[in-house]
Amino acid sequence: MTRGKISEAVVARRIEWIREMLAAIEELPLRTKTDFLRDRHHAAAAESYLRRALEALFDIGRHILSRKFASPVTEYKEIALGLLEKKVLTPKEAELLKDMAG
Repeated sequence: MTRGKISEAVVARRIEWIREMLAAIEELPLRTKTDFLRDRHHAAAAESYLRRALEALFDIGRHILSRKFASPVTEYKEIALGLLEKKVLTPKEAELLKDMAG
């Protein structure tokens, strides 16, 4: 696999998606735990929004690894480790990303 250019459009779309998912989470009744748990759909929605935001974050990492470093990875934890190995992330950031992958 050859190295290529990171697509700003791909990264920008994923970032926008992450922002949309975070905004959707903020629209949930988060003031108190009681308010949040009042409707079981709130937890399902929050989980879905968070999962989709994390998928977009890992997509960005996968894109960087494959385009910039010709290092294709598929597993989320591999993305965190690859970004650490290539010095895109600090050890602390990579550990956090790896934890989110789990």
